[in-house]
Amino acid sequence: MISFFSLYNIDRPLGLIMVIINLLLSIVVVFLQRKQPSSVYAWLLFIWIFPILGFIFYVLFSQQFSSNRVYKYRKVDSSNYNDELETQKREISISPIQAYYDFGEFKDNIEYHINVSDALFTNNNKVEVITDGHELFEQMLVDFENAKESINVEFYIINNDNLGNLFMDTLEKKAKEGVEVRVMYDEIGSSSIGNKNIKRLEEAGAKIGPFMPSKLNKISKYFNTRINYRNHRKNVVIDGKIGYIGGFNVGDEYLGLVKKFGYWRDTHLRIQGDAVSEMQWRFLSDWTTTGKEVMELENVAQNKKFFPEDKKDYGTTGVQIVANGPDNKNQVIKQGYIKMINDAKHRIRISSPYFVLDNSIEEALMIALNSGVEVEILIPNKPDHPFIYPTTLSYAGELIEYGAKVYKYEPGFTHSKVMTIDDSLSVVGSCNFDIRSFSLNFECSAFIYDRNITRILNQKFEQDKNVSDYYTLEKYHNRGRGLKIKESLSRLLSPLL
Repeated sequence: MISFFSLYNIDRPLGLIMVIINLLLSIVVVFLQRKQPSSVYAWLLFIWIFPILGFIFYVLFSQQFSSNRVYKYRKVDSSNYNDELETQKREISISPIQAYYDFGEFKDNIEYHINVSDALFTNNNKVEVITDGHELFEQMLVDFENAKESINVEFYIINNDNLGNLFMDTLEKKAKEGVEVRVMYDEIGSSSIGNKNIKRLEEAGAKIGPFMPSKLNKISKYFNTRINYRNHRKNVVIDGKIGYIGGFNVGDEYLGLVKKFGYWRDTHLRIQGDAVSEMQWRFLSDWTTTGKEVMELENVAQNKKFFPEDKKDYGTTGVQIVANGPDNKNQVIKQGYIKMINDAKHRIRISSPYFVLDNSIEEALMIALNSGVEVEILIPNKPDHPFIYPTTLSYAGELIEYGAKVYKYEPGFTHSKVMTIDDSLSVVGSCNFDIRSFSLNFECSAFIYDRNITRILNQKFEQDKNVSDYYTLEKYHNRGRGLKIKESLSRLLSPLL
């Protein structure tokens, strides 16, 4: 077998050509791509080790993203939304006695997302925490059955299996009843969705399409220079009154029916109240990327099927729906995490299936640990992506050496994306604690300003701890040599994961 490195033998014409090509490509990577230095170094390493494959992967997976070519309109284009946002920006800077909104003790966290994320603060909400897939989809399907006007669905994964087919059956039925049904999925994540499912929904009158589809998807969905940018959001809005957001996708494995993973531990929220309108705007903005429908903005803003005039008092839970993606120059969810970590006084709890940190958030956690704040981290005890799992153990191990407590969930696979700070504020959504979620994926999370919801999430964490393996410093130091090698190799390419 010819070694890749033999291609660089400049005494041969092929070797000289490869050196010139890689030098030119390296110039492109360094000077034309605006990336973090760690990402640049990782691509250079990959390209020089694999001069042919590296070039192909770079073209496919490292193209700059232009938001101007994706969204036909955004929620900030709505005059009503804009006016409300400007009002909140103005009021948050004045005395609480004079302001209409009561931002309370979380004022600075709310202000950050108002200013940087363009995320409206709402506090007329009822929020339910759901951690079991059977409970979630039973309730969601009931809400589908009760829908009268519209059902808007956005998932990273919709599988062609028992749950996926039941999901599609219900949506097909509602479309035939005259309910406006829209289904958006990720082209790669939902690769098994099945043309039959798509066709039957369309024949029933529903609209269905992939987020930001490949222009060459008639040949293959994988021929897409934006393939690295995946829509990882899980966002459902029913009649503009009920919203679902969190970590679950649609498939049998999320019910714990796939033996490989065992029980599937995840976290989702069911929301009623003003925050549902923010979720609706997020969906409609994303929906424009499918090319399935042209919507006039004024008609959308006035459409009671999307935005009903609902003045009911639902509760007092404060919520901001924050969207993150490569279309935003700020990594707003990650920065929101850092703000929360910096505000912690006693305890930080993090649940994430993937734990691949960049320098900024790793340093924030180290600073918290060195300041006497307790940091507890829940990760899986098994991989669903073998290459990423050693990286997760590596970063977790570094924090263990600073005093963090790490737990490996034993009953099955934990997929929750949750962080709680003290007993005060929390965040639940689709965004993992990894570089991909922070910078490459389209994500959406709910930042929650409510002590009762945070206490519920902390109680769930305590239950998970009781059935988890405590990954001590001794266990980390005694890990096998093979795992140490995997960790070292995977860390080198972690910016590309």
